[in-house]
Amino acid sequence: MSPDHINIRIGDYVYDLPEERIARYPLPERDSSKLLCWNGIEIKDMVFRELPDILSPDNLLVFNNTRVIRARLLFRKESGATIEIFCLEPLDPYDFAMNLSSTTGVVWKCLAGNAKRWKNERLTASFIADGVTRSLHAVKLSSEEGTFTVRFEWEGEQISFGEVLEAMGHMPIPPYLGRDDEQSDIISYQTVYARIEGSVAAPTAGLHFTPSLLKSLKERGFDTAEVTLHVSAGTFRPVKSEMISDHLMHREHFYVSQHILRGLIGRKVIAVGTTTVRTLESIYWLGVQCAKGNLKAGTIAAVSQWEPYSGQSDIDTDSAIRCLIGMMESAGTDTLEATTDIMIVPGYRFRIVNGMITNFHQPGSTLLLLVAAFTGNRWRELYDHALTSGYRFLSYGDSMLLEPAG
Repeated sequence: MSPDHINIRIGDYVYDLPEERIARYPLPERDSSKLLCWNGIEIKDMVFRELPDILSPDNLLVFNNTRVIRARLLFRKESGATIEIFCLEPLDPYDFAMNLSSTTGVVWKCLAGNAKRWKNERLTASFIADGVTRSLHAVKLSSEEGTFTVRFEWEGEQISFGEVLEAMGHMPIPPYLGRDDEQSDIISYQTVYARIEGSVAAPTAGLHFTPSLLKSLKERGFDTAEVTLHVSAGTFRPVKSEMISDHLMHREHFYVSQHILRGLIGRKVIAVGTTTVRTLESIYWLGVQCAKGNLKAGTIAAVSQWEPYSGQSDIDTDSAIRCLIGMMESAGTDTLEATTDIMIVPGYRFRIVNGMITNFHQPGSTLLLLVAAFTGNRWRELYDHALTSGYRFLSYGDSMLLEPAG
């Protein structure tokens, strides 16, 4: 990692966000939200449903089709104490689809609220499935660095863990909303194109899209593509260190088809959301690994936190992508499966993403650093404009379209 990236102070990426500017709920019509458009020179205030009139038809819009699971489970002990278990990711095997479809018990990495009150006893909670009241049991197997390995077992031989979550789980809305989840969040904290279950946080830039807006884009001839990155709770993890080099980035799991990789070659790519940005940029670095002979087919590839800064790469984007496609063809696999801890900070050179749609992020967050990297550190003027122009902030707030020239 270069000295410039080591010496980034998180305190330089903090701004004053008044509580009243945080959107606690979404607007009744998703695409009626405000859209700040920036082309690298000027700022325009638009409405999100005007997106088809703003974008060039030769753009490829890439969406993250992950679906938020009801990851928060509440258990009440006989003493009256409530233990909240937040399911982060499956273990043994690390496969979301397999675990969510399992009917025989699963093991997950979890967070636990009120954990001091949870000794080693088995927790039990009730849920209703097929019109019958059943029990879910949680057993703590081990703990490490604030997380717990938990085994879940439940009644009902034909009931999957995904169905258990649907029956009794709560939507994992962000803590900064300052409220409990409500019935409306089941729909509103989910993109209309969500398909693949696995996220514990929504890719919020996509929350502005509606079926009618997507139809309009299609009628106008826009090409779209989908990747899958399961958003982890680490997206809400505050940066507590003074220097960004001391912050441990969270790992996220993603999948990209060979067809999508082919569609990226030679295109101007607009990423919908920072999760899509992280996926697309990670693809390039996996391509670099492939070109250097460091990537083996049939394994779950990984991009480490500071990998893009450990050395310069002169491999062009299309060559990197073609290398991945060739590896997949040789292995006879259609889907690239990988994890990424990638940390995108000012000074990062974007390889695949030419433009992005993103919400307004928390002060001092890694997502704000990503935006700062993409805007050449001109993020503050964009945020100042939004603050003085009545924009709503964070997950249920308004958004930006960033298309810097060049």
